[in-house]
Amino acid sequence: MIEQVPFGSTGHRSARVIFGAAALAGMSQNRADQVLAVLREFGVNHLDTAAMYGDSEIRLAPWLKTAREEFFVASKTLERSASGAYASIQRSLQRLKINCIDLIQLHNLTDEEGWNEAMGPGGALEGCRRARDQGLVRHIGVTGHGTWAPSMHLRSLDEFAFDSVLAPYNFMMMQNQTYRDDFGRLVIRCREDGVALQTIKSIARRRWQESDDSRKFSWYEPLRDDEAIARAVSYVLSQPGLFLNSSSDATLLRKTLGAADQFKDLESSADLHNALRADREGFELEPLFVRGISDSI
Repeated sequence: MIEQVPFGSTGHRSARVIFGAAALAGMSQNRADQVLAVLREFGVNHLDTAAMYGDSEIRLAPWLKTAREEFFVASKTLERSASGAYASIQRSLQRLKINCIDLIQLHNLTDEEGWNEAMGPGGALEGCRRARDQGLVRHIGVTGHGTWAPSMHLRSLDEFAFDSVLAPYNFMMMQNQTYRDDFGRLVIRCREDGVALQTIKSIARRRWQESDDSRKFSWYEPLRDDEAIARAVSYVLSQPGLFLNSSSDATLLRKTLGAADQFKDLESSADLHNALRADREGFELEPLFVRGISDSI
């Protein structure tokens, strides 16, 4: 079973791999049920969905009807106004068919204009706090894509005591000195303040090539080799305190969970980094986000 550790200061112990429920977005209920059954095999007890993830919330509802206490349920809103965020939360509750969301997250809060609107008077944070005060949500977090995510999360934490943050983290992203420094500061801040730190894009290979006509279940091309996935997962889990949110490509869920289940922090950091450097060449790994060039999804 995958190790469970405290999810920040929420009082919940989450498996270190969190299920990225974007994987359910376009699935039938039958297929979604098959995917969700895999979670129980590995002890995954934390679901991360979003209002904008297609039918994901709807697909989770039948499971939550009989197993609500089994799962920590997180959702997200892209709304930037208080009224929009509050309405989004109410809609998510209706779709999930539950009375309370454990964690609502302001999604992709990394641009200046959106940040100012969401964090200012009448902004989305205000709507989330209203929902929390009414018992509709228990905790509030913030997420981000791109190279600005860590530094913007630090700014957000200066303004409000968010319970969790989420940012990209993999070997290639951490080869950029600026990103590595920003992420390092975020790790320290989260550790000091008891904030849960979730990571995404762990098994990313690169952005899709124009000539690639493969079936696509995520917006980026993921790794598919078992051993390469295991090393990518180990890279995340070898950093104490980090959570790994699984890919939207459900075909890789069992490989990811299996790698996490077998993870033991025994391999030396040098050996793992040498293996990842070899993967960079062998699998032509590229950073998904490059500031000023390709910094959005």
